[in-house]
Amino acid sequence: MASEIRVDKIHNEGGDNDSGLDMSTNDVVAVKIAGSEKVRVDASGNVGIGNTTPSSFYTLADNLVVGTGTGGHGLTIYSGNDSSGYIGFNDTASNGMQGFIQYNHDGNYLAFGPNGNDRGRFESNGNFLQGCTATPSTSVAGNALRNILNVGACIFSVGNYSSSVEMLQFVNSNGNVGSIDTSGSGTSYNTSSDYRLKENVVTDWDATSRLKQLKPSRFNFKADKDTTLDGFLAHEVSSVVPEAVTGTKDEVDKDGEIIPQGIDQSKLVPLLVKTIQELEARIATLEAK
Repeated sequence: MASEIRVDKIHNEGGDNDSGLDMSTNDVVAVKIAGSEKVRVDASGNVGIGNTTPSSFYTLADNLVVGTGTGGHGLTIYSGNDSSGYIGFNDTASNGMQGFIQYNHDGNYLAFGPNGNDRGRFESNGNFLQGCTATPSTSVAGNALRNILNVGACIFSVGNYSSSVEMLQFVNSNGNVGSIDTSGSGTSYNTSSDYRLKENVVTDWDATSRLKQLKPSRFNFKADKDTTLDGFLAHEVSSVVPEAVTGTKDEVDKDGEIIPQGIDQSKLVPLLVKTIQELEARIATLEAK
């Protein structure tokens, strides 16, 4: 038979006799400080720190509970079952678990549960699901940031909702400056263009002479020698339509690596439209003679 020590109370007889180990309650070991219980181990193996009913936050064995009791606020760490473990959070509004972090061994994911509901998951392949528990699709609404080397690009889905909806919104200190919207069958890439945001608007300007300065080219990228493209060299466009170009010509980083310029070719559309209008006016004048 194994050796045991069985006593009701252990305290410091030399002075501090209101602190010590209390085993006067059946199947409970408690630590008291200044006459008040601070730690309890109950018969189920639950450990309560600042909690005399450690199983109240979640009724499973092997809990470590930090809190102020039933209906209070605190933290619960528990084993869940053979395939998962939780860190649970409780508040004063309810006796139940209000939030959790869970690692699920069977699914190999780490879940985040505000208000007790699984709302985000890190999967073992590096993907992050937000607002869903499965990869977004035509029937599953939510967002997925995905490891492109393994399973593809990011997905933003509203499930089987097919009306117009704003999928992404871009905001800075000036407010909403753009968005990506989807309709039943298409996608729109929008930049802010409300007349109330603009001033000094003029329509009488020479587009044709500026258009003539552009140098459309055919080329291939060095990284893709077999693909010939139509386009522009960014630095040649910057002096004609500067808002279409980002970056600085010939810029490099501290290691001498290229910091490439970029171009948004959609910014050339106003120049093209205005040139067409000017040419059409000239044609109409010639036809009238």
